[in-house]
Amino acid sequence: MSISKQDQVRLQAVGLGVDGKIFEQDQVRVQAAQAGDEPYELGEESLPQPGTPRGSVTEYRLDDSARFPGTKRRYWVYVPAQYTPDHPANLMVFQDGVRYLRPDVNAHVVFDNLIHRGEMPVCVGVFVEPGDRGPGLPIWGGDTNRNVEYDTLSDAYAQFLLDELLPGLPVAVTDDATRRAICGLSSGGICAFTAAWERPEAFGNVVSHCGSFVNIFGGHEYPSLIRRTERKPLRVFLQTGERDVDVVFGNWPIANRDMAAALAYRGYEYELVIGEGGHTLKHGGSIFPDTMRWLWGRTDDRRSP
Repeated sequence: MSISKQDQVRLQAVGLGVDGKIFEQDQVRVQAAQAGDEPYELGEESLPQPGTPRGSVTEYRLDDSARFPGTKRRYWVYVPAQYTPDHPANLMVFQDGVRYLRPDVNAHVVFDNLIHRGEMPVCVGVFVEPGDRGPGLPIWGGDTNRNVEYDTLSDAYAQFLLDELLPGLPVAVTDDATRRAICGLSSGGICAFTAAWERPEAFGNVVSHCGSFVNIFGGHEYPSLIRRTERKPLRVFLQTGERDVDVVFGNWPIANRDMAAALAYRGYEYELVIGEGGHTLKHGGSIFPDTMRWLWGRTDDRRSP
């Protein structure tokens, strides 16, 4: 007898003590949060403009990993037209990278426009996909390594970037953490924060869209951890929506508010933007140019008190 993949996941959830009706309710809630019926569109700064030099976007593959054995992944490197090898560029690493290259964000186009206008520095973008094979989510299942890499609270993913992926870049980038940023959506958002939290000397800036600061693999502990830990030299941008996900793992709008409150308590420079949307990049994409201006357009004192 064959069982559909959806039924297999449902049976797994029930076996782990999750009520079948709750599981089905959660699936409906996720679908609603990801429907994309949101009042946001990209502005001119996110669209190609006449006379603006265009950078290059090149695809690469990493066919194995010492940190995550047996996984393969694609990644793309954006190099702005203004880049010169004698001036190491700023760096921004995107998790679920291909989604940031798609029309919901057009991150590379935003970079073209803002760099050309002098509103952000010359910056290389690295757009990384998660490993292609793995156990998926707890309770709900899946078949990629995304949640192992993104939701685990450790330095494993940061070390993967620093030891395996970034050394192979075809361009020179700065070692100055204040000129390096990391970004992601959902589990990629908490991944970005974890990488910077664990290695603040490597990543000094975080952008999280609909970040999963919930109990997938313990991410709900971050607000308490932030409050109890000496302030680190980080700047953090958080975005979520009032219709973001509310499921067995937690409530995303509440979790992001808790993160912001903890960052405020410890005196971090941070921004929390809450929109009308759900668990998508619609809102985050529409404000992405302003996010980049916030991220790169100012200096600050990051010394711990």
